[in-house]
Amino acid sequence: MPLLHRLAVPADEPSLVHVMTLAIDRLQSGFLTPEQVKTSHGFMGLDSRLIADGTYFVIEDRGEIAGCGGWSRRATAYGGDHSAGRDDRLLDPAAEAARVRAMYTHPDHVRKGVGTMILSLCEAAARAEGFAALELSATMAGVPLYRSFGFADVRAFEDSGVPLILMRKPISDS
Repeated sequence: MPLLHRLAVPADEPSLVHVMTLAIDRLQSGFLTPEQVKTSHGFMGLDSRLIADGTYFVIEDRGEIAGCGGWSRRATAYGGDHSAGRDDRLLDPAAEAARVRAMYTHPDHVRKGVGTMILSLCEAAARAEGFAALELSATMAGVPLYRSFGFADVRAFEDSGVPLILMRKPISDS
């Protein structure tokens, strides 16, 4: 059965949080120390603004949530509802990159095309709103996927001792 996608709705939030928790705990453990994985929960997670903005996707496989992720026309680069430093300012599509946000794959659904589907949906939606580039803050577990999709490293940085990479990709016209 093929993967299906839809926009997330507020009723999805408990299930999305569950998938996010599993993804952080199980998929990051090959790249981070146990302490860094624990720390990640302090700034990663659900951003309900993405759901309210209609820019957050749910990917389903046989009725189960296989993954989630979205994009934003707002300045916040990453983080959940509980994260510090959020910025709801609207980005200027002529001068700024749209943000790819909060991508998580259920550990039982990795390498099935979930992440690629989310990135394709985000790119198409951002292009339709006039953005010429995408930017994201990548976890170490996500870097291989993002590079394979055409993202290039901009700079490495840390949040609370957890390594991340700012990445950017021009949006193609095709």
